[in-house]
Amino acid sequence: MALRVLTALDHARTQIYHFKAIMIAGMGMFTDAYDLFCITPVLKLIGRIYYKPDGPDPGVTPPEVMSAMVAVALMGTIIGNLVFGVLGDRIGRRRVYGLSLLLMVSSSFACGFSICRTRGCVLSSLCFFRFLLGVAIGGDYPLSATIMSEFANKRTRGSFIAAVFSMQGFGILASSAVTMAVAAAFNGATKDSDISPLHTPEGADLAWRIILMIGAIPAALTFYWRMAMPETARYTALVEHDEIKAANDMGKVLGDFDLQQPVVEHSDASRRLPGPTYGLFSKQFLRRHGRDLFACSMAWFLVDIPYYSSTLFQFQIYRPWFPEAGERNAYEEAIDLAKFQAILAAASTIPGYFATMYFIDRIGRRRIQMMGFFFMAIFIFAMAGPYDKYWHDHTNAGFLVLYGLTFFFSNFGPNTTTFIVPAELFPARFRSTCQGISGAAGKVGAMIGAVGFLWASQSSNKKDLQEGWRPGIGMANALIILGGVCIVGMVVTYFFTTETMMRSLEDNEGGESHHGENGVQLHGKGLPRNTSNSSELSTRPLRGWTPWASPL
Repeated sequence: MALRVLTALDHARTQIYHFKAIMIAGMGMFTDAYDLFCITPVLKLIGRIYYKPDGPDPGVTPPEVMSAMVAVALMGTIIGNLVFGVLGDRIGRRRVYGLSLLLMVSSSFACGFSICRTRGCVLSSLCFFRFLLGVAIGGDYPLSATIMSEFANKRTRGSFIAAVFSMQGFGILASSAVTMAVAAAFNGATKDSDISPLHTPEGADLAWRIILMIGAIPAALTFYWRMAMPETARYTALVEHDEIKAANDMGKVLGDFDLQQPVVEHSDASRRLPGPTYGLFSKQFLRRHGRDLFACSMAWFLVDIPYYSSTLFQFQIYRPWFPEAGERNAYEEAIDLAKFQAILAAASTIPGYFATMYFIDRIGRRRIQMMGFFFMAIFIFAMAGPYDKYWHDHTNAGFLVLYGLTFFFSNFGPNTTTFIVPAELFPARFRSTCQGISGAAGKVGAMIGAVGFLWASQSSNKKDLQEGWRPGIGMANALIILGGVCIVGMVVTYFFTTETMMRSLEDNEGGESHHGENGVQLHGKGLPRNTSNSSELSTRPLRGWTPWASPL
């Protein structure tokens, strides 16, 4: 029965419920992006309100406060990935899914509430609730990826998981739209005599709170559907060992779920059930899955360093295109920053997601990940080379194009594939946990990029530093290092990353003995018993196969 359930899932036609699952799981990614990206214009408003509100210059949030706000959210994300990843394997994906959503809704609302109105109290409470929000966001990563991978059929699984992740792009657009709408409404409702570039009205303290609170709405709207989702059939059959319940659950949501098709026609018939009996910290797990876990974690770690360090040169792009801070009021500054984020998302981020959705099940995860790392390195080096002699002192659309292409190929590349591959490689009993470990490694890289490189990229000349910053290695040197990180990511992908395209999740589990896509039995170090069928093997690099002999 279990074999028939898994085979029917792998070969089920694409149905309306698959798209419903994308929306339910994707709304978590949507909310994640909203909450993470709206904080930048919010910090602009907070700086105007709580730092030198009536001084000779507009108030600016100190870099220590900005770094702390980013770091606590990322630290929470690391913890959320690990904790909810383990819970997803221990007590079930669906049960934990609702818990992470409740935490996301409550902490998002609490970020705007933030208890009091004195500077110290507001910033402390905001950091605390941003940490809880980070935990919820981190928990959503392994659960969304795992649930979507276990619901999807093997032909379109990559596109479906990529579609879930692509909701981040629309979350960025939503955060920008809400920020512009709220700021414009408050700006229009404020009398001209009460607002000027050097004076921020009291209403701005309410505006940023509303922006943050609105982030709770989309997540709250999907709570019912998340709780109404059945547990994934793979978890029920392979972890809880209840094949009848798994079949009944899938029959309720997939209209033509067929358990009568002959199983022996597919390689799925030779799956080994029940699942593995070894533990996560055992030598057997390390031998069977250690390489894959290293590849997933390291690739995610490496891509998040340049991806989250994009704040290093954002100001270089939007600053020349908008008036100076002293020439516009607090609302206008927030609107301009949100407008820049929206343009960037529409022009490069979202197209990158869509490109991955289209090509992921055609050319494979491994090729896309290598290509993305390669082009990210090329464009980052292109920004770094002439930075001190040209980009730093000139307003040029070329820098904006290079910046946008870097984002495009990060999303049409490792930023998306690192979310997909861990959800496809590991046994059901470890799938959510290993996805969480990989995601946590990525957020460690994000902290290095968003906080460490932000400080390191400052000019070594104290005269060029803005107030609160300390001398660093300079922007050009920081960009060269980031380009080098991308090259390392490409190398790691080439030598260690496993291709998972068009293979069932059970076949992707790896190990010393598993079955190829067309039923070819693999033994020992992954060599085919029948070499005459080797042309029919999937593109997965075989254990012990010389990696440099593999195709891109």
